[in-house]
Amino acid sequence: MNLILHLLLDAAVIFGLAYFMPQVDVKNFGTALLIAVLLGLLNFFVGWLIRFPLNLVTFFLLTGLVRIIVTAVLLKLIDSFLDSFTIVGFWPALVIAIAVAVAGTLIDRSAPTQEMVESGYVVTLFSMQPIS
Repeated sequence: MNLILHLLLDAAVIFGLAYFMPQVDVKNFGTALLIAVLLGLLNFFVGWLIRFPLNLVTFFLLTGLVRIIVTAVLLKLIDSFLDSFTIVGFWPALVIAIAVAVAGTLIDRSAPTQEMVESGYVVTLFSMQPIS
């Protein structure tokens, strides 16, 4: 459920920013959904190969920044694959990557999975123990 929510939200963010940014062109929402799926797959299969050396260089202090930059690079890579999606320049891809990261964080905070609550990543009102 959370995966579907992330994909739909990422597609909505990409499609919405394409409407407001003249450097980004997405033909329709179906293309934005395909971009979100490809971005998720590339982040899963290739993103860690790019992120790991960069995190070693920064001593894992800039993990969030590295993740955003790698997402922007992957968006430019998807741009080269798809004819119905274009990004002119790196800065618009970086803006989309930041917006996708912020939207994903908001979704994770508002609809956490059970694993996130059990690991202590997020605290819900129902999981808090009373103080005695």
